Amino acid sequence: MICIPDGDRLYAMKNDSEIIRTASPLGTLQLEFRSGALAACRLVTGFPETPGYPPSAETAKALRELEEYFAGTRRNFSVRLNAEGTPFQLAVWAALRRIPYGEVRTYGEVAAMIGRAGASRAVGGACHANPCLIFTPCHRVVAAHGAGGFGAGMAAKRLLLGIETGESSPFGFEW
Repeated sequence: MICIPDGDRLYAMKNDSEIIRTASPLGTLQLEFRSGALAACRLVTGFPETPGYPPSAETAKALRELEEYFAGTRRNFSVRLNAEGTPFQLAVWAALRRIPYGEVRTYGEVAAMIGRAGASRAVGGACHANPCLIFTPCHRVVAAHGAGGFGAGMAAKRLLLGIETGESSPFGFEW
C-alpha cells in the first residue's frame, strides 16, 4: 500500500481498493472504494499514519460531490455505489436514495416503499447498518413521533437536514 497526504485529505490505494480520509463539517469522513465504486463512507477519528496515491477519477468525483453537497449546491449524487448488505438492506438503501433532498420519510413509509409494510424496525436496523453515510441518505429517515436516531449522532443528523432545508432546527424536531 502506498499513501500520500494532501492537505486535509489522505489517499491510500491497494490493488482494486482505495481509502480516502477527508475533513467535513461532520468531522473526518473515510471513503472506501472497491473496484472503482464507493463501498463505504463513515465518520472516523484521526488520519492514517502512512502516507499514498493521488485519487482515482471516481474518488475525485466523490470528493467533489461531497464538497458541493456540504456547500448546499448538490442535491443528488452520481457516484457509483458498491455497498454490501443483505437483500433487505440493499432494498432499504435503494429506497433511501429515492427520498428527495430536503424531505424526510418515516421508517414505516420506507418499509412501505419496499413492499414490506410493518417492517419499520427492520428498516431502522438497515439504516443503522448503512455503510455509505450521506451518499445513501439515512439521515432523511425519522421516527413516526419525531427525529428518531442516527448512527453518526443526532448533531450530525441535524446538520445534514439543516444543510438540505436551510433551517437551523429542521422539521421542528426536538434534538
